[in-house]
Order: sequence, then structure tokens, then C-alpha cells
Amino acid sequence: MSLNIGMEIRNDVLCIRLSGELDHHAADSLREQATEMLESSGVRHIVLNLENLTFMDSSGLGVILGRYKHVKQLHGEMIVCAISPPIKRLFDMSGLFKIIRLEPTEEYALERLGVA
Repeated sequence: MSLNIGMEIRNDVLCIRLSGELDHHAADSLREQATEMLESSGVRHIVLNLENLTFMDSSGLGVILGRYKHVKQLHGEMIVCAISPPIKRLFDMSGLFKIIRLEPTEEYALERLGVA
């Protein structure tokens, strides 16, 4: 299965919705698309909806960490939402939840950023 990437801008928030598998084959595409949106659209925050992500490896974690650093440079925030138990376990083991906030739904994440 491949990775499907959906992106939508709401105010100054880039909503990224991933479904499928985020592995080393798909990581470059996600990196390029997210970076382009961050640089061209004036957004400062990212809400990453992982509800339909079925698999992620370390290259996926690397892409997410890189986008986190990018939004931090813009004085923004990244929020992960709607995460499945296996992907949540990977985030827990990697320590990403020490720096990236988790919210239960995309709507709640947007509310936390003042967009809803």
C-alpha cells in the first residue's frame, strides 16, 4: 500500500492528513510537499492527522521531526491527532510526544490553535 497525502490550509494552519504507509519510499514525497506548503503559503502551524496511517518507519519519524523543527523556526506549533495505537506506540518509543502535542481529533487540535 502506498501513502496518500491530503493537505488543506485553514488560516495559518497546514492540515496534513495521511493514509496508508509512511515508509522510506514515501518519506521524500511527504517532505517535499510539506516543505513547499510551509514555504509558499505563510502557514505557521501543522496539524498532522494520522487516523488512517497504517504503518510508519523511522524515515517517517524523521520527516515529522524535520517539519516540527521547521514550524518551530516560524514560531509555530505542530499537533498530532487521531493517532492509531501502533503509530502512537512508535511515537512514544521515539520520545516525540515530549515535544509534539497529541490531541484526540483534528477539530480539537484546530481549536487549540485558535482556528475552528
